[in-house]
Amino acid sequence: MLNELNQIPRGLLELQSHQLADALQGPTLITLQGMREPALFVSVLLHGNETTGWEAVRRLLQDYTPGGGERPLPRTLVLFIGNVDAARHQLRRMDGQPDYNRTWPGGKADACAETRLMDQVTALMRQRGLFASIDIHNNTGLNPHYACVNVVGNSFLRLATLFSRLVIYFIRPRGVQSLAFAEFCPSVTIECGKVGDEAGIRHTQEFVEACLHLHDLPNDTLSHTQVDLFHTVATVKIPAHIEFGFGEHHLLGLDPRLERFNFSELPAGTHWGDVLGEEMPLVVTSESGEIVTSDFFELQQGRLVNRLPVMPSMLTRDERVIRQDCLCYLMERYT
Repeated sequence: MLNELNQIPRGLLELQSHQLADALQGPTLITLQGMREPALFVSVLLHGNETTGWEAVRRLLQDYTPGGGERPLPRTLVLFIGNVDAARHQLRRMDGQPDYNRTWPGGKADACAETRLMDQVTALMRQRGLFASIDIHNNTGLNPHYACVNVVGNSFLRLATLFSRLVIYFIRPRGVQSLAFAEFCPSVTIECGKVGDEAGIRHTQEFVEACLHLHDLPNDTLSHTQVDLFHTVATVKIPAHIEFGFGEHHLLGLDPRLERFNFSELPAGTHWGDVLGEEMPLVVTSESGEIVTSDFFELQQGRLVNRLPVMPSMLTRDERVIRQDCLCYLMERYT
């Protein structure tokens, strides 16, 4: 069930993310009236362990009248607080739950309570019309702050570069919030570094506040000097039957320093880890859904290496996240 509110419950902004489940009893949509319309949509905690969005928004709102501050909101804000059950346990998602950022319209998730919930939120926002949409996430691995878009359009890129000149364009995976909302408003996903990083929280707060103050989003074209744009071309996963870890004594022993590869342009032949046996321990899927593992990786006498120059993102040492999502994405420069 979706909770719909028109004000911030008393004491809510004093709570940390793991305390929200008791206060809200489930996913919650809060509409806060501002001086301008249409509204800015912000989603937080679609992954329960990615807390920067909630920390940034609750700090921001304390300065404005809906949160007890003195200033009126410059624009109406619609805040969606997602997987509070997983947030209680500081997990991306609970075992048995679908991923809250794979269940939006257009995805491949089986029909369930979560897909119906996201359908409802999307229909409500499409009907009311939005100025823009921001979905806030953290990385578990070492990554710079960056923005993601699903449409290479001027207003989308202008929104993204307000957060970072480093922008990634992707259309897979499906079922993500930004892709669903891209059909009716400029939308962006922002990746704000590691959980708990104070610089990431401040950066996110400043970005959301800047968007609230915008009168409009410029639609003029950015030059190549204003944006570093990359395109996600493939997703790398480890099959469920492959036992893996970091270091030795695993079927797939990944390099413990693998995170350092994020956003680095790796030459062909870069060593990713060591493999016991002859089975390729990765599956690489292209943007179109084709299996293209052999195009990107090979085994050389037990060493796992990339066959082509690649630039990975979202590499992490969090083995639970790797199982629930993927090992990484592979990118190329967008031209």
